[in-house]
Amino acid sequence: MKVLIIEDEQFAQDELKRLLADTSFDIDVLDCFESIEETVEWFEENEEPDLVFMDIQLSDGLSFEIFQKTTVTCPIVFTTAFENYAIRAFKVNSIDYLLKPIEMKDLEAALKKYNDLKSSTDEEEGNVALSIDQVQQLLKLSDEQKDYKKRFIIKSGDRLRHVAVEDIAYFFAEDDYTYLVAKEGNKFIISFKLDELVNLLDPNDFFRLSRKYIANIHSIKLANKYFNSRLEVILQPEAKDQILISRVRVPDFLDWLER
Repeated sequence: MKVLIIEDEQFAQDELKRLLADTSFDIDVLDCFESIEETVEWFEENEEPDLVFMDIQLSDGLSFEIFQKTTVTCPIVFTTAFENYAIRAFKVNSIDYLLKPIEMKDLEAALKKYNDLKSSTDEEEGNVALSIDQVQQLLKLSDEQKDYKKRFIIKSGDRLRHVAVEDIAYFFAEDDYTYLVAKEGNKFIISFKLDELVNLLDPNDFFRLSRKYIANIHSIKLANKYFNSRLEVILQPEAKDQILISRVRVPDFLDWLER
């Protein structure tokens, strides 16, 4: 059975590969990827695997977006640390999921379910893939159920203050620290990583421009066309780095600007 792993945490990748090697099934892990962009490019250039193990929260967004960018007809087993309404919907659509930390008995059950589904769909000459309508519904459910963060607590010596989300221009990561940059230009260290912020911020207001930057819509000063179909984004207040949006993410960025 040829398997692809989509997971942005190295430890989780290694643990899943170890578990797969110890199952009663003959598993060949083709590759591991950490982001939507990498995954989309792989599917565009390679034959599909038999099965994909896919984390829901990746380094550059929700993995559901992969299905909007490229065609994926092979079955998916989603993995997640969170059990919520959107995840329960996978059961209705006959798409299995595993809660982290993954247990061997659950992994074996998912692999058996794949074999059973494959046998039945082979007879019907169909597939067990998630439809685009189902993916869009899951994205909608994921957004509807979230209570997004309204403010951040800033520590300065022995004093505490809060910054409202609407007063934030952008966040950036540097040297193992995450910084919040307010509209007036002040910079503060916060205790969240960018990967965590992606799930705490309203996606209508904030967009992950790159691995290092998440920006508020009001901080986007302009965007310039750049080499290889990428975009260069200029922020206000000015960022210390050049910010480039990858070719694969440009359509999402433009859609976000027009919301």
